[in-house]
Amino acid sequence: MQDKKKKNYIYKNDSIKICAGKKKDLLDNCDAILELPATLKEINAIVENTVAKKKFNINSSIEIKNYYLNKNEKKLSKSDEFVILTEKEIQLLELFLRRNKPISKDNILSTVWNYSSEADTHTVETHIYRLRKKINDKFLDDKFILNNKEGYYLWRKETK
Repeated sequence: MQDKKKKNYIYKNDSIKICAGKKKDLLDNCDAILELPATLKEINAIVENTVAKKKFNINSSIEIKNYYLNKNEKKLSKSDEFVILTEKEIQLLELFLRRNKPISKDNILSTVWNYSSEADTHTVETHIYRLRKKINDKFLDDKFILNNKEGYYLWRKETK
C-alpha cells in the first residue's frame, strides 16, 4: 500500500490498529505499538491488552443525541462543555436509550431503584427534575428528557 493510502486506511478504519516496525517508522495513531523484533508471547500480550481496552472503551462511551456520555468519568459532554452525573442519572439515561418509547414511573422505579411499584415515593420525579436542571443549566436544552401520560423519554428529532 502507498504511504498516503495506508495512513488514510488507518485513520478511517474503526478496527484495532497494532503497528509493528522499527521505532522510528511507527505511526502515532495506533491502538498499540509493537516494536520489532518481537516474540509470539509479546505479540499475543499486545493483542489481548488492546482488545480488552477497546471493549472497555466501547462499553463506557455512549452517544446520546448530540451528547457524549463517558461512564468512566461520569460526564455528559457536548463540545467543550460537560456536566458530572451521578450513577443513578447514568442508569436513567441508559434505560431511556434501551427503550425507544416512554417509560412509566413505576417501570423506572423498579428497574433503576428495584423498588416496588406500590412504594409511595417521589424518587423518579426528583432525579429526573435534577437531571433536567443540570442539562438545561449547562446546555440550555429543555427538551432533553420529556414526558407524557405514558411516561418519560428522550426527545428524538423526527427524520423525514
